Amino acid sequence: MTGAKRKKNSVVWRKINSFHCADIKQWCLRRLPILEWAPCYNLKENLIPDTVSGIMLAVQQVTQGLAFAILSSVHPVFGLYGSLFPAIIYAIFGMGRHVATGTFALTSLISANAVERLVPQASQNFTTYSNSGVLGLSDFEMQRIGVAAAVSFLGGIIQIAMFVLQLGSATFLLTEPVISAMTTGAATHVVTSQVKYLLGMKMPYISGPLGFFYIYAYVFENIKSVQLEALLLSLLSIVVLVLVKELNEQFKRKIKVVLPVDLVLIIAASFACYCANMEYTYGLDVVGHIPDGIPSPRAPPMNILSEVVTEAFGVALVGYVASLALAQGSAKKFKYSVDDNQEFLAHGLSNVIPSFFFCIPSAAAMGRTAGLYSTGSKTQVACLISCILVLIVIYAVGPLLYWLPMCVLASVIVVGLKGMLIQFRDLKKYWNVDKIDWGIWVSTYIFTICFAANVGLLFGVVCTIAVVIVRFPRAKTLSLKNMKELEYKVKTEVEGCESSQVEGMNTDFLMKEIDSKENLQQVKFISINNPLVFLNAKKFHADLMNTIQKDNANNQPPDDINKCEQNMLLNLTSNGTCNGETPQPYPNEKCSVILDCTGLTFFDYTGVSTLVQAYTDCKSQNVDFLLANCTASLKKAVQYCGHLESDKHIFFESVSAAIGAIHLNKNLSKCSDHSEV
Repeated sequence: MTGAKRKKNSVVWRKINSFHCADIKQWCLRRLPILEWAPCYNLKENLIPDTVSGIMLAVQQVTQGLAFAILSSVHPVFGLYGSLFPAIIYAIFGMGRHVATGTFALTSLISANAVERLVPQASQNFTTYSNSGVLGLSDFEMQRIGVAAAVSFLGGIIQIAMFVLQLGSATFLLTEPVISAMTTGAATHVVTSQVKYLLGMKMPYISGPLGFFYIYAYVFENIKSVQLEALLLSLLSIVVLVLVKELNEQFKRKIKVVLPVDLVLIIAASFACYCANMEYTYGLDVVGHIPDGIPSPRAPPMNILSEVVTEAFGVALVGYVASLALAQGSAKKFKYSVDDNQEFLAHGLSNVIPSFFFCIPSAAAMGRTAGLYSTGSKTQVACLISCILVLIVIYAVGPLLYWLPMCVLASVIVVGLKGMLIQFRDLKKYWNVDKIDWGIWVSTYIFTICFAANVGLLFGVVCTIAVVIVRFPRAKTLSLKNMKELEYKVKTEVEGCESSQVEGMNTDFLMKEIDSKENLQQVKFISINNPLVFLNAKKFHADLMNTIQKDNANNQPPDDINKCEQNMLLNLTSNGTCNGETPQPYPNEKCSVILDCTGLTFFDYTGVSTLVQAYTDCKSQNVDFLLANCTASLKKAVQYCGHLESDKHIFFESVSAAIGAIHLNKNLSKCSDHSEV
C-alpha cells in the first residue's frame, strides 16, 4: 500500500512539474516575443530586405539621434547611445515587427523642460572647465544627461507599473482623432524648436504655457538677427530633402534601393563646411566634437526623481501612445497582432535599462517606421542590423561629424516630421464622418500647441469620456422584435396538463382550444442592445415602460370576421359558421414580456436595480416579466438585489424556453378554468 501511494505521489509530482515547465515556457514566449519569431526566421527570404532596411534605418537613427539629443538639451553623443540601446531592448521584448525604437522628438522635447529647469544654461559658466572624466565631457554636460536619464528611468518605471496593473486595456480611450491631433501638435512644437537653428539665431530657451507663441514673437522682434547663410542653407537642404524623397516615393517600385538622401546631404554639408571653414568664416553653428566609445554604465541620479515626475509621466504616456499607434498600424497592415500590455513592458524596459547608459527617453518614430515600410523590412532583424552600424558610428565615424551644420541637421528633422504634419488632412475626413470627432481633433491640437503634448493628450481623453457620457444615455437601449420572425412555434399537448386538471374535462373541447393558436401579440419580445449601467439605466427603464404601455394600448381584440376565418381554418371539423358565436379571449389573459439579455455584456448596481424596478412595475400592471439568456452573474445579482423568491421562475436559458413557459402557464390556467366549470 505504501509503495502504491509513493507511485501515485510520484506521478502527481511529475504532472505538477510538467505543467509548471509548460507554464514557464508559455510565459517566456509571451513576454519574450523574440523567442517566437527568431527560431522561425527565414534567412533566404528575409535577410536581404532586412539588411537593406537596417542600413537605411541606421542613417535615420544617427541623424535623428544627434538632432533629438540637441532638442533634449544634452550633448549630441548621447543621442547616438539613445539610438542603440533602446532598439536592442525593444527587439527582444517588443511585438511590433516594423517599429524602430530610439530617440523621439516628442519625448526629447518633454525631457528638455526638466533639463533646462534643473540645469539651466546660465550654470554652464561655472562648470565648463571642470572635466568629469567621462568621455572628456564637462560636469555641466554630465549633469544635463543625468537629468534626462532620470526622466527616462522614471518614465520607464511608470510604464512597467502600468504593465503590472494591466492598463493596456484602457487604451480604447486613446481614439484616433486624439492621437492624430496630439502628434500633429507635438510635431508643430518640434518644428518651432528648430526655428532658431534654421534661421541661425541666438535665442534663449522658452517653454511653458503659450511658449509656442512667445518663440515666434521673439523671432519677429529680432528678425534682423537672422543669419542669411544659415537661412539659405536651410532652404536648400529642405528643398533637396523633399524633392528627393518624393522622387523615391514615386519610383520606389522601379528602383530596388532608394537613395539615402539624408546620409548624402549630411556628408556633403559636412565636407562643404570643412572645406569652406564655415564655422569661422560665416559663424555657422556646427555639431562640434563627438567623443568615440561608450562609457561604463552609471545609475541615474535618484535624488532628483521627485523633481522630474511631471516630465516622466509625459514621457511615459506620450511615448507609449505614439509607439502603440505605430505598432497597431503595422500589425493591421501586415496581418499580425500586438498585445497592448506587452508594449508597456517593452517600452518601459527600453527606457529603464538604457538610462544606465546615458540615454535620453526613447519611443518609436513615424519616420523610421515609414522607412521600414518603404524598404521592405520583414522583422526586427533590420533594427538589430542598424544597431551594428550605429555602434560603428559611435566608435569610428562619430568624430567626423564635427563639421555638420546645425541648420542642416534641423532641416533633416523638419522634413522627417512631414508624416505627422500632413495629418492636418484628416480634418476633412472627420468633418464628413463625425463633426464631434472633428471638434475633438481641433481642440486637442490647440491645447497641445498652447501647453504641451501630455496636456493635449489628457484633454483629448477627457473630451472623449465626456462625449461618451453625453452620447451613451441617449443611445437606443432596446428593440422590440416581431414575433412573426421567431422560428419557435408553440404546440401544446394534452399531456401538458396535470392529470388532476384533465380529469373530468371534455377532451374534444380541450383539443379544439389547444389547436386554436394563441394570439402571439400578447407576448412582447424585447432585446437589450447595450450594457446596462448608471449612464443609461434611466433611459432603459423609460423606454421599456413606454414600449409595454404602447403595445398594450394597440392590442385590440380582432374583429368577428377574422375570428371566424381563424376558426374555419384551424377547426375544419367543427360546425361553426360565420353566424355562429365566436370565442372570446379570456378576461384574465395577461401580457408577457420577454427580455433577451444577450446584448447585456456588463452591468452595475444601478443597472441591476433598474431591472428589479422594471420587474416590480410590470408585476403591478399584471404583466409577466421574464429574462432570457441571462448570465450566472446577472441572475445572482438580480436575485440578491430584488430579494426574489427562489421559486420565482423569471430566468430562462433561451427565448424558446421562456415562450414555452408562457404558453404552458396559459394552458394550465385554461385547464384549471375548465376543471372548475
